[in-house]
Amino acid sequence: MATGEEKPVMVVGVDESEQSTYALEWTLDRFFAPYAPNYPFKLIIVHAKPNAVSAVGLAGPGTAEVVPYVDADLKHAAVKVVEKAKGLCQSKSVHGAMIEVFEGDARNILCEVVDKHHASLLVVGSHGYGAIKRAVLGSVSDYCAHHAHCSVMIVKKPKIKV
Repeated sequence: MATGEEKPVMVVGVDESEQSTYALEWTLDRFFAPYAPNYPFKLIIVHAKPNAVSAVGLAGPGTAEVVPYVDADLKHAAVKVVEKAKGLCQSKSVHGAMIEVFEGDARNILCEVVDKHHASLLVVGSHGYGAIKRAVLGSVSDYCAHHAHCSVMIVKKPKIKV
């Protein structure tokens, strides 16, 4: 790569799930740690913090009183997600990753970040929901695979056979 030439951007979506942690670790092990310090990609780690009102769900009596507490919990969870991502990067000696936190639906946020940074690749974990749960909750990986303007890699945590 010529000097001054911009590296392609890789966006990794993270949340509080172990599947997300696995996807970030898998990505660091394969695309960053072996190439230190000359990484083939610029790494951007993104966490989408749910909006407190949407997390509470249906509005009703008492909703206004609950929202500040839910918001505080979501902010605390976001801090934990960011700290975990930073810790994983440090443990793999991967430096220079940008970590961004946005409020909103992860599906839209990830696609917007891909566009904003002109990313070449989006990496997401897979929760492995069944058809019914996926239909109700919506699949972030499925949405991104169809709507992100770049290649999408879905990292699945291997099922442990007992």
